[in-house]
Amino acid sequence: MASRTLSRVTKALLAPALALGATVGLTSAPASAAVWNSCDQWGNTNLNGYTLYNNIWGSGAGSQCIWANSGTNWGVWADHPGTGGIKSYPNQTKAINKSITSLGSLSSSYNVSVPSSGAYNTSYDIWDTDHDYEIMLWVNKTGAVGPLGSSQGTVALGGHSWNVFKGTNGANEVFSFIRTSNSSSGTVNILPILKWIKDTKKWMGNETIGDVQFGYEVTSSSGGLNFTTNNLTVSSS
Repeated sequence: MASRTLSRVTKALLAPALALGATVGLTSAPASAAVWNSCDQWGNTNLNGYTLYNNIWGSGAGSQCIWANSGTNWGVWADHPGTGGIKSYPNQTKAINKSITSLGSLSSSYNVSVPSSGAYNTSYDIWDTDHDYEIMLWVNKTGAVGPLGSSQGTVALGGHSWNVFKGTNGANEVFSFIRTSNSSSGTVNILPILKWIKDTKKWMGNETIGDVQFGYEVTSSSGGLNFTTNNLTVSSS
């Protein structure tokens, strides 16, 4: 199993064991991906200050391969069956390890190319170091997917308008921000979102932010679909 700092921790721990066939990719990475590729269930590498992680964690998964030209330009080919339940969260991770009040800034810019079919979301997944809280920022979604918890209304924060949900997965609190319209590129100012959760809603205290992850939470992608991160950067001070 992958280490806690790499995986979507609680979901990976709660997921049933995968069939052996799920760890073997049926296609190779694109020819342009000369730096790294992997079809292993927990395949991961470090590039340019980011960790890339294949992360096939859900039950009933199919095949998936990740490739990277750099730490900020990477993609995934995934062929997961058209059944319910999240199969994987291939992602790019940046370690932050600063408390909310000690952060002067935390932002990210994204540019992705995603399929028009299947069921998935493109999302940031932000964790505190103790993994008590998970903050998800969905920038686009397709198909039968939805967040945990109950609706908390709509808020404009960090340069976007979000529908907010609050819930739990049984191991940690989950705060989900679903962009009110799909986007394939943009910049998210993350720090105001964290401060809103802490100061306005008082849902958590002055947590130390461990990882900012960005990737694709794939429920189904029958026949094989491509998800491409053309560019993704995370910056903090």
